[in-house]
Amino acid sequence: MDEALLLNLLVDMYKQKVIFRDLGLMGYKTAWDYQEQLLQENVKKKSLVFTQESGTTNDQLPTPDSELQTQHYLLFVEHPPVYTLGKSGNIENVLINEEIRLAKGIEFFRTNRGGDITFHGPQQIVGYPILDLEKFETDIGKYLRNIEEVTILTLAEYGITAGRSPGETGVWIDADQPGKERKICAIGVRSSRWITMHGFALNVNTDLSHFNFIVPCGIQNKQVTSIEKESGHKVDFDEVKEKMKRNFEKVFNVELAIGNEQ
Repeated sequence: MDEALLLNLLVDMYKQKVIFRDLGLMGYKTAWDYQEQLLQENVKKKSLVFTQESGTTNDQLPTPDSELQTQHYLLFVEHPPVYTLGKSGNIENVLINEEIRLAKGIEFFRTNRGGDITFHGPQQIVGYPILDLEKFETDIGKYLRNIEEVTILTLAEYGITAGRSPGETGVWIDADQPGKERKICAIGVRSSRWITMHGFALNVNTDLSHFNFIVPCGIQNKQVTSIEKESGHKVDFDEVKEKMKRNFEKVFNVELAIGNEQ
């Protein structure tokens, strides 16, 4: 067998499998609860493994290795209009009062993710990776850079040159040009026992006017943009999702498998 082909086969054999689920349009709290469910299932499996390795098992604990394996997930979802505030965020970065917000039909949630205030809405790809980083690298910084890289590669396929802004998580355009910096993808995550949740929000054909009523990510004097705005026309939303999926596989060296159960 050709040596290069054999190497590729070996690499594929050891790729982590990630169950992909497209949740469609779903309320923020419902999706948050679902993430928590998947995270806690994985944390429980890790606790059982730890208990068994400590020699304190009992007959009620599962013993087959297959029952103790953590499972990776990648969830895509669109949310109805909602503002979410990270655990260290500043409520003063919400620039409208509750009455006006409700009149505009925008929900609000305080969350347990990192980061500050952001907006989620239709035609924005929100991605929630539920990954066990102990099967990758136990480095949250590297994990965040990988999410950014997935987005940067996807944007390049639309002729959009994007990158990073030193000291600021997320994906930016013209980050090195004062006064022209604009964010196209926000990222905020949480992890428990190296299991991740929450994730990223990429503006595709998103209505950016909702960002006018917050200080996005708590960063003053920097703009927010979208693929539509940068390209000058609406793009195929499902096509962008497919490109994000393929680049996620590439950057994280995983294989996505469709999963319909929720």
